Amino acid sequence: MAGFALPKARSLVHDLFRPDPLWFWSDFILTAIVGYGAAALYLLNPAVSFWSFVGFVVAGFALFRVGTFIHEIVHLRRGTLPGFVAAWNIAIGIPLMTPSYFYDNHNDHHSRKHYGTPQDGEYMPLAHSRPREIVLYFLQVPLTPILAVIRFVLIVPLTWLSPRLRRWVDLNASSYISNPHYRRLADTPPPDRIWRLAEAAVFAFHATLLVLLIADVLPWILLLKLYVLACFGILLNWLRNLAGHSFASRGAPMSHVAQFEDSITVLGNPVLTELMFPLGLRYHALHHLFPAMPYHQLGIAHRRLLAKLTPTSREAYERTFRPGLTPVLINLWRSASTSADATLMQLWRKREIPAAF
Repeated sequence: MAGFALPKARSLVHDLFRPDPLWFWSDFILTAIVGYGAAALYLLNPAVSFWSFVGFVVAGFALFRVGTFIHEIVHLRRGTLPGFVAAWNIAIGIPLMTPSYFYDNHNDHHSRKHYGTPQDGEYMPLAHSRPREIVLYFLQVPLTPILAVIRFVLIVPLTWLSPRLRRWVDLNASSYISNPHYRRLADTPPPDRIWRLAEAAVFAFHATLLVLLIADVLPWILLLKLYVLACFGILLNWLRNLAGHSFASRGAPMSHVAQFEDSITVLGNPVLTELMFPLGLRYHALHHLFPAMPYHQLGIAHRRLLAKLTPTSREAYERTFRPGLTPVLINLWRSASTSADATLMQLWRKREIPAAF
């Protein structure tokens, strides 16, 4: 992106990198209360009823939002918010099968070496693939809750007996990703002991739930309703992810500014956009410029850059703007329909960077 002055942009927002504990804790606690309260409303009412529908929609968006704190946790410096990571894992990560270490792979998504390559767990070359790849992308949604149950309830106890299986699971089944061909690198160190305890807690929580279902203490309809709610939350995240980038990379490593160039800032109705892009994710291009900036400062940084960037840099920044989610998805589908490259996806599945690029 010729003409974009990254050092100048950084100097304009240098004071916006300190997370506000009050903001983090109040947002987290309030959203968790709303999410779990609405989930109870959904689960305790007949499946086909007004209050069940209201609870389902509110719970889906609220739990999607509070779950998104996993993204902030990855970017927090250790010790920045004492107790926050533990509290989030206990309240959200363990019940929702999303312990925060499962998102450590997000660092690959910000790496100059791995962003936009097969080693990026949140990226596929969808703009240069056939439209069916977008369909296959969405087919992951109903499978993800099932695979999570298999992983945490059935496989985890086996890993306690087999170090070889343990290592395989660490590398191949311990990352929440949208690129199903992603694998952690072989030299990735095993998770810390605290994460082993978190994994055991996820197993204990959901194994207990399964026992209660088998013993008819809880009705089986509860399991189906939880599955549907989980799919809804994952679908929201999948849609949000598709509007984060243009997905135009063909697999070659990209510079910091090139990552910004490939990322998107979503405008549109403030309320609807906040629902679909919680915790500042509407400013995804800005986030890729400054990954360590906490979510509650992104809006301030966005407005400051628009006001104070040079005309050339402002024009470059505005090229990341899109009017809403729907236009982004339509443009991605059109790109896939007109510039499909079947060989590129084959290389992606083999996790090979195309030599031509």
